[in-house]
Amino acid sequence: MSSSIKKFQVTFDCADPERLARFWCEVLGYVVPPPPEGFPTWDAYDRSLPPERQGQGFACSDPTGVGPRLYFQRVPEGKVVKNRVHLDVRVGTGLVGDERLAALEAECTRLVALGAVRERLLRADGVYESCIVMRDIEGNEFCLD
Repeated sequence: MSSSIKKFQVTFDCADPERLARFWCEVLGYVVPPPPEGFPTWDAYDRSLPPERQGQGFACSDPTGVGPRLYFQRVPEGKVVKNRVHLDVRVGTGLVGDERLAALEAECTRLVALGAVRERLLRADGVYESCIVMRDIEGNEFCLD
């Protein structure tokens, strides 16, 4: 039996890869990886590409190496419908009731200041704990969970 793959990357289609990657760095505590060898900055690397490939993609990664790499690729079309996949940002793990709501609201306030949009609070219903549905700076849905 072969071993299963453990590492994966989450890829986002978007209009402005670097801007969206830097937003998610702030949300998740991720970092921009070092530029390719021989380039002092990502900007220098980007300028070395053919014009049609400049600004095409940007990545961010978990500095601990535990979480998945996020890759953002420019596409010509805008977001039209609900995401089929979204990130749950786990800020309330292990918390319940008012303590959980306070943690979710505090993180929501921080992310709104970064440009995220609060959609709605889904209150605990006896089966699921409370979460806040949000949108990132390009309108992609995610949840504070």
